[in-house]
Amino acid sequence: MNSPHVDLLDADHLPTTLPPGPRLPVVVQGLGFVAARRSMLAHLTRRHGRAFTIHIPLFGRVVILADPALARQLFTTSTEVVHNVHPHLGRILGTGSVFALEGTDHRRRRKLLTPPLHGKRIKGYEAVVEAETLAEIRSWPAGRPLRTLEPMMRITLNVILRTVFGAQDDDLDSLRTLIPPMVTAGSRLATLPDLPVPLGPRDPRRRFDAYRTQYDSLIAGLITKTRNDSRLEERDDILALMIASRYDHGTAMTDADIADELLTLLVAGHETTATSLAWAFERISRHPALLADLTAEAATDDNDLRTATILETQRARPVIDFAGRSVVADMVELGPYRIPQGYNVLVAISLLHDDSREFTDPERFDPSRFLGTKPGAAWLPFGGGTRRCIGAAFAHMEMDIVLRTVLRTVTIEATNAPAERWHSRGVASAPGRGGRITVRRYASG
Repeated sequence: MNSPHVDLLDADHLPTTLPPGPRLPVVVQGLGFVAARRSMLAHLTRRHGRAFTIHIPLFGRVVILADPALARQLFTTSTEVVHNVHPHLGRILGTGSVFALEGTDHRRRRKLLTPPLHGKRIKGYEAVVEAETLAEIRSWPAGRPLRTLEPMMRITLNVILRTVFGAQDDDLDSLRTLIPPMVTAGSRLATLPDLPVPLGPRDPRRRFDAYRTQYDSLIAGLITKTRNDSRLEERDDILALMIASRYDHGTAMTDADIADELLTLLVAGHETTATSLAWAFERISRHPALLADLTAEAATDDNDLRTATILETQRARPVIDFAGRSVVADMVELGPYRIPQGYNVLVAISLLHDDSREFTDPERFDPSRFLGTKPGAAWLPFGGGTRRCIGAAFAHMEMDIVLRTVLRTVTIEATNAPAERWHSRGVASAPGRGGRITVRRYASG
């Protein structure tokens, strides 16, 4: 059993108590994290326990938590004590992004954005998801392996463009061309520290900024067109709702903030959902009995097993590894630890999801663990607390309708191929071979 590490005194002369951690050189810790993050973190958990201190690229010296009680305590800590993890995606998505906002501004923005992404509103988007999925399936080859990641990316992008941006015709085509390379560049840039000097044409920031300039121009025209639409009040896309919505004191979002928030919704709701879907196909194709049961259920109006499968996919193959906070007060107390200002505290989602104390036999892909029960505090694919992903309900709806439509339309061949390895795409972790499946035959009808 490791005893906590006592560091320097804080401003009140109380000891800073950090979790234990490796004494390896900083460079070695950083290289291990970059080269084999998941296995390194699993090793450190076995060696030091469910909380430890390490030094990693981009975030510096951090405390890693793999304990649901400590995670819950972190996520419920006052925003006067902890802010969003630093650096965060706001440096990529813009100062008007919900990722960049804190305190009252963050609460006001979430309140404004919540209605379009929940309840009856997203129910109305199901037809769009189904139509985009059916259109994509038409091009799938029969009898040959298919990488599902790319078609899932196209489906989720088109869904976002139609339901969030309200884009049509030329606007839709322009954004459909621009967004994929822009998201890829932004995802990679998010994993790199800000460089002190530009690197010229190969500078990742320069490449992303060029895409962002094109995006801002397109979105400015789209915002103007939407604001001048005589039927604005009849539209149900999220851009129209943003323009029409007002904060409690009566003011509206600025055009710059709308552009940043639309990009946030696109990045958060496009790549991550598509990647989760690719993992879902990779998983169910390796479990013949489950695949048969899911296919039978898809012919009905039920979705209990499909919902459980989505939850289990997100547990077993979380596409985002961490959710965290940055300490801005003199100190934050978490369990027996006192963590000083300037530290990031990261909840290791994959460690929680792989913990046998939280999930029986975690290496086994078993959707039945979620039948008739809701996920507990250790299930965190969308983060937690006041910064839990605002589009979680939308993402779940999209995964449910895509899976249902595919299972109703084609027959997926079961496989005994080895599980696909993890592949980092920057922010998200995807199946290494793209979530390959083979469509054996088209279903009748």
